[in-house]
Order: sequence, then structure tokens, then C-alpha cells
Amino acid sequence: MRQTRRRLVIYGAVLIAAGVATLLVTTHRPAAQMGGPGAMRPGGVESVAVASAETRDIPIILSGLGTVTPLATVTVKSQISGYLTRLAFTEGQMVRKGDLLAEIDPRPYQALLEQYEGTQAKDQALLDNARLDLKRYRTLAEQDSVAAQTVDTQAATVRQYEGTVRADQGQVNTEKLNLIYCRITSPIDGRVGLRQVDIGNYVTASDSSGVVVVTEVAPISVLFVLPEDKVPQVRARLRAGATLPVIAYDRSNSTKLAEGVLSTLDNQLDTTTGTLKLRALFPNKDDSLFPNQFVNARLMLDTVKGALTIPQAAVQNGADGRSVYVVDAESKVHLRKIETGVSGSGFVAVTSGLAAGDRVVTDGVDRLQDGAQVSITGDRS
Repeated sequence: MRQTRRRLVIYGAVLIAAGVATLLVTTHRPAAQMGGPGAMRPGGVESVAVASAETRDIPIILSGLGTVTPLATVTVKSQISGYLTRLAFTEGQMVRKGDLLAEIDPRPYQALLEQYEGTQAKDQALLDNARLDLKRYRTLAEQDSVAAQTVDTQAATVRQYEGTVRADQGQVNTEKLNLIYCRITSPIDGRVGLRQVDIGNYVTASDSSGVVVVTEVAPISVLFVLPEDKVPQVRARLRAGATLPVIAYDRSNSTKLAEGVLSTLDNQLDTTTGTLKLRALFPNKDDSLFPNQFVNARLMLDTVKGALTIPQAAVQNGADGRSVYVVDAESKVHLRKIETGVSGSGFVAVTSGLAAGDRVVTDGVDRLQDGAQVSITGDRS
């Protein structure tokens, strides 16, 4: 009985060992069969992807998070009190500066205007009569037929009536202005939002919500931020008189929305984030940008012409600096130190260490060593 149990234990151990060996073989077989970059070929040969160093132009692009910001947003309010009798806009429509938006009942102000005009006419008549009396008194004074005090008193009466007529004119002008304010017009070109009040409501100048909000959407701006260490480069280009293009991309940073130009920089850095705000202007004639929309802004700072470049994926960063694996004519790799310059669009400029046509490893460098034999599976040259 004891011998039978021993045999069962031995058989079980053998079966478990066989299962583990099978699992390991199955797990490693696909990588070997694929033969992609990083896979080990028979004989210890690594498979890698390479690209050739070549001359091209590199655009220098600075990216920052931004928000679409209208150049003007106006809450249109009534400047007088009265009943709203008409709304002359449709929610969401585009309006021009001076277009009629709403009307307030003008009859109370028209009645006041007529009243003040009547008072002004009466006071003007008194003024005219006082001036005639003053003229007569002066003539009589020259003939010593009236006292000088009478002339002075009449002159003061004339000035008094002149002041009264001037005050009347101010009241008349006020009511004429109120009649103009009965017609509420758009102060800017833009798009109207949802109405804030309905016809028949009594509106006043103190209403905080106003009648409607008008937002300028064409042109429109994008406010975005850049790190403070990038600011000197931007200022240098602006001082040189350069026009810097800015491209707005959507939230996923994959779809181009609009093209514009850099307008201005803020006058101080944000010390909490170490960034500076910049404003770019966009024509937005196709209405591709919407107020308060989140965008990714790409500032085209400059373009380096004729730089020797390699893909950024080929550059290895180490304690001794930057290096690349160069593939020679015998398909062996050699680790070579390089010095790099500007980068952009997935490429980096090489200032020393490489020559045009040199092939560098871009994928599969994990297990490479200096002098290792490789098999090239992909060539981006």
C-alpha cells in the first residue's frame, strides 16, 4: 500500500513538471515566431527597426492648454424703466452693432417730453420779454429817465430766465434720450443668447440679468499658457517682428479646429504655476470655435532649416548623456554618443556624432549591447 502511494506521488510530480514545461514553450513561441523588433532570432541575433539620419526642416512647436475666449461679451440691459413691448431678435441669431433687440413702451417719456417742451416755450417767452425790457431800460438810462438800479435788476432778471431756459433744455434733452433708450440695440456684432425676460415684464436699469447677452464670436481669441522658460524665445521672435501662427486642436488633440496668429502676451507670470498667458486671434468665420471651449493650442515658434535629424525614438538618455545604436554594413550595432538640438514633429536635430545616411536603431534596443549582431525588420529610411 505504501509503495503504491509512492508511485502515485512520483507520477503526479512528473505530470506537473511536463505541464509547466509545455506552458513555458507555448508562452515564448509567439514572440519567436513573430520575429518583430526585440525578438531573439536563432543564434542570439536581435531583430530591430532602423531609420536613417537625413536632412529635413524641423518646425519648433510650443503647445499649451487653452480656452476659447470672446473678445467681447455684453449683457444688454435697459437704461430706463418701463414695460417691455417687443423682442426683435431670435435666440441664437447673429446681430450687427445697432440692430434693434427690444422696445420699451415710449408713451410715458413722450408725454414728459411734451410737458418739458411746453415749459421751455413759456420760459423762453419770459426770457424774450425780459430782454426787450432790458433794452428799453438801457435806452432810458442813457436819457437819464430811469435809475441805474432798475437796469441792473432787469439784467439780473434776464440772466435768471436764461438759466431757467437752459434747465428746461436739459430736461427736454433727457426725455429725448429716454425715448432713444426705449429702443434697445446691440452694442456689438455677435450672437445673442437666450432671452432673460419676456414681453410684458417691467424692466429697470437695476436688473442684473438684463434682456439678453450678446457675445462676439468672429473674430474670437484663445487664451493659452506656456511655461515661463519658453517665454524668452517667444518674446525674441515677437521683437524681431515675426508673425507667429497658432493652431487650435480639439480636446483630444487630434482634430485641427482653426488657424490664427499670436496677438499678445500677458504682462506678468503666474507665480503659482510658473506659466504665462498668451492670446491668439482667430477669424472664426466658419464658427469652428465656440466660447469657453477647451482647446489645445500649438504655437509655431520657428523652423530650423536643413537640420540633420533622426527619430526621437532612437535617442537613448543615460548618465553620460545621449546616445544611439548605429548599425554598420555588417548588421552589427555600435553605441555612439551624440549631441542634439531642437526637436519637433517626432524628430530631433543631431549636432554632432552622426552623418547623413547613418542607420540608427529605433525599436528593439532593450537587449542590445555594443557589437551585437542584429536582424533588420523595419527600415524607415
